[in-house]
Amino acid sequence: MEEEMSEKSQFGRLLVILLATWVVCIGMYWLPEEWMGIAVRKVDLLSDIRVLPADDALDALLLEEPDSTERSSALPDDSLTLAARRDSAYRKLLAEKGMTDSLPTLIEDFSAAHTGLSRFFAALNRIALMNRPVRIAFLGDSFIEGDILVADFRARMQARFGGHGVGFVPVASEVEQYRPTVYQRSRGWNTHSLLTDKKRAYVLSGLLFEAQADDPSITFRTVDFYPGLEPVSSVKFLYSRNEAAEMRLTCNRGKDTLTAVLPPTGTVAQYETEGLFTDGRFQFRNARGLQALGVALEDNAGVVVDNFSLRGNSGTTLSRLDESSCRRLNEIRPYDLIVLQYGLNVATEDLHDYGWYREQLTEVVRHVQQCFPASDILLLSVSDRSHYRNGAFRTIPAVVSLLKAQRQTAEAAQVTFWNMFRAMGGENGMVRYVKNRWASRDYTHLSFRGGRELAGALYEALMLEKEWYDKMEQTADEYAHEPE
Repeated sequence: MEEEMSEKSQFGRLLVILLATWVVCIGMYWLPEEWMGIAVRKVDLLSDIRVLPADDALDALLLEEPDSTERSSALPDDSLTLAARRDSAYRKLLAEKGMTDSLPTLIEDFSAAHTGLSRFFAALNRIALMNRPVRIAFLGDSFIEGDILVADFRARMQARFGGHGVGFVPVASEVEQYRPTVYQRSRGWNTHSLLTDKKRAYVLSGLLFEAQADDPSITFRTVDFYPGLEPVSSVKFLYSRNEAAEMRLTCNRGKDTLTAVLPPTGTVAQYETEGLFTDGRFQFRNARGLQALGVALEDNAGVVVDNFSLRGNSGTTLSRLDESSCRRLNEIRPYDLIVLQYGLNVATEDLHDYGWYREQLTEVVRHVQQCFPASDILLLSVSDRSHYRNGAFRTIPAVVSLLKAQRQTAEAAQVTFWNMFRAMGGENGMVRYVKNRWASRDYTHLSFRGGRELAGALYEALMLEKEWYDKMEQTADEYAHEPE
C-alpha cells in the first residue's frame, strides 16, 4: 500500500512539473518585443507547423518599395529640379562606367534639398587642408562585430583618401580574440553596457570600463591583416572620469616609454602621443575612480573608421546616449559621417507591423543628430535573413516589413538611406551568400568574404553619390561665375 501511494505521489509531482514546464514554454511566446532596451526573440513551440504568410505576401511587400519617381514627387517643389538633375547625372555617370545593365544599389537622400551627405563629401574634398582626419563612426550590432564589413570598407576608404590604423578599440570586447584587425587584451576592468545600465553617461561605443583596482592595464598590437593597419602615427587613450591616475605607456617592443599624470576630469577626455607605433601597453597606478572608453590607433590625417558594434543592440537604446558627453566627444573626436546598421535583433518571424520600431528609431536618429549636430547620418536597412520552410531556405517576410519601416524612418528624419537588403540581391539574397560561403549557416551573419562584398557595394554607392555631389558643386560654381 505504501509503495502504491508513493508511486501515485511521484506521478502527481511529475504531472505538476510537466504542467509548469508547459506553462513557462507557452508563456515565453508572449514575451515583449523589447525588455530593458534589449530586443527579445519569442519562443514558438509551434513554429514548424504554424502557417506563415504566403510567398505572394512577401512579393507584395517588395512591390511596395517606392521608385525614384515616387521619391522625387514627394519632395518639396523647390527640390524637384535638383532631384531631376540628380537622376540625369546618375544615368550619365552609370553610362560612363558601363553600368547600365547592372545597376548598383544607390544611396537614397531624404534631406530637404538632397544635401544629406554634403558635409561628409565636403570634408573628403578638403582632406589635404584639414588639421584632422575625416572620421566615420560605424554603429551596429553583431552583424559587424569583429570588424566584419567595416574592415573592408575602412580599407577601401583609406586606400583612396589616405590614413592608417583601425581607429577606436574598446578596453575589452566579447569578440576581441576573433577580431583580426587588431590585437587587444586588458585586465583589471569592470565592464558596463548601455544595454543593461541606465545610470552612467554613455557615448557612441555604448560601453564603459571602471578600474577594479589600482593597477589595470590595456595591451594592443597592430596587425597587417589589411593594408594600412600598421604602423600608426598616433595612439590615444580615451576616458570619461579620473581622480588621480598615473599612466605609463610602453610601446614598440619596450623601446619607448612615456609616463604622464592624467588630468582629473568628470567628462570625456583624451591623452595622445604621436610617433610611429606598432604595439604598446598602458599601465595605470592610483586608478581608483578611473573610467575608460578605449584606445585609438590611427593617423591624424586621411580617413578613420571607428567600429562601434554592440552585440544584441536593436538601436533603440541609442536614445539614452548622454548628449553632453557626446558633444564633448565630438569636440575631441569630430565625426563627419555616422552610419547606423541595426535590425537583426528586431526582426521576428511572426511580426509584420514595425510601426512601433519606426517611431522609436526615428527618435533615435533625431537624438543622434542633437548629440552630433555637425555629422551627416546614413541609415542602413536590415540585411537579408532566411528560415527553412517547405524544404528550402527563404527570406523571412518580417525582414521586408522591417526594411519598409527603416526607410520611413530615414524619410521622417530627413537623412540618407542605403538598402542593404537589395545590395545582397534582394529576396533570398542570403541563400546565395551562404552558397558562396559569404555568410554563416545560421543564414543571418556574414563571413569576412561576405563583408567584403557588402563593403564594396557600400563604398561604390557612396563614391557615386560623391561624384554627383561634385558635379553639382562644379555646376553651381560655374553658374555663379558666369558674366551677367
